[in-house]
Amino acid sequence: MTDPVVDPVAGSDELAFEGALRPTSLAEFVGQPKVRGQLEVLLRAAALQDRAPDHILLAGPPGLGKTTLAMIIGAETGRPIRFSSGPAIQHAGDLAAVLSALVPGEVLFIDEIHRMARSAEEMLYLAMEDFKIDIMVGKGAGAASIPLELAPFTLVGATTRSGMLPAPLRDRFGFTAHLEHYDVADLERVLGRSASLMGLAIEPAALAELAGRSRGTPRIANRLLRRVRDWLLVHEGSTDLDGVRAALELYDVDAAGLDRIDRAVLHAIAHRFAGGPVGLSTLAAAVGEEADTIESVVEPFLVREGLIGRTPRGRVATPAGLRHAGATSSEATLDGV
Repeated sequence: MTDPVVDPVAGSDELAFEGALRPTSLAEFVGQPKVRGQLEVLLRAAALQDRAPDHILLAGPPGLGKTTLAMIIGAETGRPIRFSSGPAIQHAGDLAAVLSALVPGEVLFIDEIHRMARSAEEMLYLAMEDFKIDIMVGKGAGAASIPLELAPFTLVGATTRSGMLPAPLRDRFGFTAHLEHYDVADLERVLGRSASLMGLAIEPAALAELAGRSRGTPRIANRLLRRVRDWLLVHEGSTDLDGVRAALELYDVDAAGLDRIDRAVLHAIAHRFAGGPVGLSTLAAAVGEEADTIESVVEPFLVREGLIGRTPRGRVATPAGLRHAGATSSEATLDGV
C-alpha cells in the first residue's frame, strides 16, 4: 500500500488549482485522437499561411473538454482569447460590443452558442463571413444602417446541442469537431496526470476503479478524484483500491457510475412501475425531482448505458437495468423494450 501525499497546493486558491489541471497544448490533451489530429492540421495550415484559423465548432456532451480545447486553440496559435457565452448575448448590441473590441487574430470563444438570441445569430452570419457588421442607428423612417469593419478573428463555438443551431450559422464554421465520451483507458491517463499534479500517489488499480465510475467524462473523473483526495486526507487512508472504494461509497457513486438520483429513477421504473412504461412527469413526481432534471441530466447516461429505454408510451427499464435495480423480469412488464 502507498500513502497519500499531502496536496502541495493546500491553502492556495482552489479555482486556480483546478484551472491548472487543464492541459495547455494538443500534445498534453488526452483522448479524442481524431479531433486532435484534425485540429493539428487546421492550426498548422493556418500558421504556414500566416492567417487566422477557420471558425471552429466544438460539439458534444458536457465535460468532454470543449472549453479546454478552445483555450488550447488560443495557446497553439499564440493569439489572445476572449470568453463569452450564448446566454450572455441576448441582444444584437451585446454581440456588436464584443466583436468591435476584438484585436486582429483574436480567438473569440462562445460557450453554449446555441442559446444566443436570434438577432445576435443573424448579426454573426455577416461577421463570420465578411468580418463586418451593420449597426442600426435611429428609429423609424430616420433609421440608417452603418457598416462597421471588424478585425479578422477566429470564432470557436461550443455547444451541447448542435441540432439547435440554425443551419446558416452551423454552415459558416469551417470545421466542426464532434467530441465523444472517453473509454476507460483514456480516463486512466487523465486521472494519472491529474493525480500527479495533485501530488497524489495513487495505485493503478485504484485509478482504473475511478475511471470505470466516471461515465466516460473527464470532468466527472477529476471531480471524483478530488473527492477521493479529500477523503484520504481526512481519514488518513491509503491510496489503494479499498480506499478509493470507501471514498466513492461515501459519495454514493456505485460501481457503474450511478449516483443517488440515477438509482432512484432506475429503482422507480423497475419496482414502482413494474419496469414501465411510465411517463416523464409521473416518474419525476415519484422521485421528487424536476422533469427537466431527469430528462437532461439523468436519462442520457442511463440510456447510453443501456439501463433504460425511451418508447412512445414512456420510459422502460431494460433487462440490464432491472438487474442493476435488483428486480427480475418476472417482476416487471417490459412492454416496449
